[in-house]
Order: sequence, then C-alpha cells, then structure tokens
Amino acid sequence: MSKNKLKKPTWKNVKSKISKLDNPELIHLIQDLYNLSQDNKDFLNARLSLMDNSIRPYKDIVKDCLYPDVMENEDFEYDKAEKAIQRYKIAAGDTEGIADLMIYFVECGNQFTLDYGDIDEVFYDTLIEMYEKAVLKVIGLPQKKQNKFRERLRAIMESSDGIGWGYHDDLCHYYYESFKDK
Repeated sequence: MSKNKLKKPTWKNVKSKISKLDNPELIHLIQDLYNLSQDNKDFLNARLSLMDNSIRPYKDIVKDCLYPDVMENEDFEYDKAEKAIQRYKIAAGDTEGIADLMIYFVECGNQFTLDYGDIDEVFYDTLIEMYEKAVLKVIGLPQKKQNKFRERLRAIMESSDGIGWGYHDDLCHYYYESFKDK
C-alpha cells in the first residue's frame, strides 16, 4: 500500500479531494454516482425536487416492508421501512413529506391487520412508535398544514378499534392527548 492511501478514508478526506475538482469533474462524479444505483437516483431526484412525486420511491419501500406479499411468504421489514424514511429525510428535508411517510408507514401496517387479522406484539409496538413520531411531526407543522395529516391519523385510530395488543388504546391516547384542543 502506498503512503498516500488511507486504510479507512473519512468524509474529511473525501471533502478535501472533492474541493479540488473543477466544475466538469464534479458534474461527472455526480453523474457516475447517479448512474451507480437506484438509491442514488432517488436521493438526487428528491434533493433536487426533480419529480412531482419524488417521495414515491420511498413510499414503495415502506409499503413493501409493512404490507408484504403473503403469497410470496414475505416478512415485515421494519428497519428497512424506517431507513427509507430516514433516507428521504436526508434527501429532501421536507417536514411534510416526512410526516406523510411516517403516517403511510402506520397506514400500511394498519391496513395489513385489517385485511389479514391480528399479528404480534412487536408489530403493534412498531406501529405505535411510528404513530407517536408522526403525531409529533404533525404537531410541529404550521396549523394550516396539519389538518390533512390529522384526518389520516384519526382514520387510522378509528379503524383500529377492535385490534388487540393495546394498539387501539395507544393510538387513541396519542391522538387525543396531542390534538385535544383542536
């Protein structure tokens, strides 16, 4: 190994090299990254707001993870769905989009239960945790932007009546505690 090569480069090392690139070299580097993976394309499309619906690829991941194909014997992938939300947050930084994805996460899992029946404690704990995060995200939005999200949160809560594991009770708690004055 040559003296100039690092065992494990850091962002600082990469940044130093990038700062020396001229504009065409930088554009070529970004082009290569864009073409390298679908994740990179989704990231840049979201970051640069290139599509009307740049959140769609992230929603597709969430849906696949929280409403798996039972005919293919697929399992839930909570971590992968949460990572999709995190990647969208980094890519777009759009608070409304993040709230939308969080609520969509719960909608998908909730609908799976309505369609296929009771799941297990881990499943409901995961949905409750995301519901709580979504409620907090919605509360942080300007008042005029909250209504559409509140309606979706309420619909989830109402449709969960009769589902076990304390799921419905917890959704009611978070909803009514957070939106009691409204």
